Amino acid sequence: MTGPDEPMPEPAVAVEPDDDEPILWTQNLTRRFNGTTAVSELNLAVETGSITGVVGPNGAGKTTTFLMLATLLMPSSGDAFVCGFDPVTESRDVRRSIGYMPDFFGIYDDLRVDEYLDFFAASYGAGPSTRKRLIDDLLELVDLTTKREALVNSLSRGMKQRLGLARSLVHDPKLLILDEPASGLDPRARVELRALLHELQSMGKTILISSHILSELQEICSHVAIMEAGKLIAQGSPAEIVSGLALARRVRIRTAPGGLPALQAAVAEYPGVAAVAEEDDVVELELAGGDDEAAAFLRHLVGGGIPVIDFTQVETGLEEIFMRVTKGVVS
Repeated sequence: MTGPDEPMPEPAVAVEPDDDEPILWTQNLTRRFNGTTAVSELNLAVETGSITGVVGPNGAGKTTTFLMLATLLMPSSGDAFVCGFDPVTESRDVRRSIGYMPDFFGIYDDLRVDEYLDFFAASYGAGPSTRKRLIDDLLELVDLTTKREALVNSLSRGMKQRLGLARSLVHDPKLLILDEPASGLDPRARVELRALLHELQSMGKTILISSHILSELQEICSHVAIMEAGKLIAQGSPAEIVSGLALARRVRIRTAPGGLPALQAAVAEYPGVAAVAEEDDVVELELAGGDDEAAAFLRHLVGGGIPVIDFTQVETGLEEIFMRVTKGVVS
């Protein structure tokens, strides 16, 4: 144990990745339960400093993956490295390097908020003076300062989620693994959680988060990993996923008044282009190929005398990407 005013002990020295290398990666990570494969040969990489969202329908293997990464479940086969440590052989060091927040976590109802955080900080070896400063800082960070003497049981769902997040931060981890942190929150609480996660990212934390609320991940995440039936289907930024899976880009074209019929004819005759929506003098379409193909199509329109006044790529949403690359239904 540390002395009364000493900082919490650091984890053992690991062979850490450079900033350009993943802070977390898995290689063929697999978990089976009684003949059922919950996670199958997962090769996942989480970039240092990113907010990476793991999305997938119920039964996709998200929680099982998080439990293995957090050292709470042994893999059947494969490897993982978390902050430079092996969760199987160096579980203690992994636990000191990560902050794990499960989808359902225990709350000690008869404790006050400050007592709750004090208990967990002491469990990580922080001395009394260190704990007091730490609790003050964490309560301010998660906006629960006015609730420090309230019983945990009296908090709203959103406040309990923020308290759980504060608990995962008591040992200043490099990586946060958050399983469905927005589950059950009202819209205001989700906005507050989103702002808090961005603040934690700005403080240098890497965040791995799962959610069924795809619109929320769209606002939060810089990177996405899509899982279905225990397998990783795609990972990267939304733009990288669209490009890597050769998904057609969506383009919105506006013409001068009266130019819509000519634009419609040009779209109909051009290979690799399909109109998906039309309104007034605007056509929204899907265009196969990359930047060169998009530029060639625009030249075709202008060369054909189409009075194009706007040619804009529509950003592909996370929910659309998910629905187009999975067979399941978001639940």
